[in-house]
Amino acid sequence: MGTPAFALPSLERIHRDGHEIASVVTNPDKPSGRGRKLKPPEVKQLAKELNLDTIQPRKLSDPVLVEKLTELQPELFVVVAFRILPKKLLKIPSFGSVNLHASLLPKYRGAAPINWAIINGETETGVTTFLIKPKVDTGDILLQRKYPIAPDDTYGELYERLSHFGADLLSNTLELIEKNRISPVSQNEGEVTRAPKITRDICRLDFARPADEVANLIRGLSPKPAAFTFFRGKEIKIVRAQYTDVRVSGEIPGTVKVNRNIKELMVACADTFIKLKELQPEGKKVMTSAEFINGYQPQDGEMMGDSIN
Repeated sequence: MGTPAFALPSLERIHRDGHEIASVVTNPDKPSGRGRKLKPPEVKQLAKELNLDTIQPRKLSDPVLVEKLTELQPELFVVVAFRILPKKLLKIPSFGSVNLHASLLPKYRGAAPINWAIINGETETGVTTFLIKPKVDTGDILLQRKYPIAPDDTYGELYERLSHFGADLLSNTLELIEKNRISPVSQNEGEVTRAPKITRDICRLDFARPADEVANLIRGLSPKPAAFTFFRGKEIKIVRAQYTDVRVSGEIPGTVKVNRNIKELMVACADTFIKLKELQPEGKKVMTSAEFINGYQPQDGEMMGDSIN
């Protein structure tokens, strides 16, 4: 059970390991692009390549879905980046339901664990397999493995690497389950932290914050949905930035500083400047700082942020 690209390495690995995949459950096709043509989820596309049956329910509580999955007599549900399973579904598999989660549970329970690990400046995260309980991300841990976060990692880069790292852990988990050599361990409720869904308000930059916090927010939301601010009255997304130790000296947070010789664009934060590397003006494609400087001719002392709109 899964939908986005994060689930692809896991599906591929389970198939390669020789497990019998009775069916693949994923989200319905969605309208996409200007023509609004129906586009299948990434998991459905891979399932088709692997000649696997797919089920695409609109509601997981649908009695028809419950009946269909019950008829398959599954030993195990394997869940990677999917929806919350209702109790009716959790009762179906004889062994239970295993979920792959992109954090070191109980840290970062919720919908956006990779984003929040970077936003909060963590230097380490990981992946966890656990048995699903009705309450989200609270089940007993099966296996867990740590993974480093590099200082310049973006959400998109870490997402890609953790999807493969997680597939390896899942493969190991299923092997141990088959051999009856795994012992679930309860989560420590005293160590719980949250990773709520990313909203537009979270994506809004506040240059009055310390520079490391601003830089972490930018990379934790890159490339999508992307942190944003305003320049000359229009929204602009900041796709990639870099923390610097260049101290501010009286500049108001949001003040732009331009070095035309080396095509460098910086913005003042509460303590130091950050260097903007990739930007996306409203209605335009992503561009480098050099392209932005050439095209928009930003001037020293101009402002970025809500305060000038």
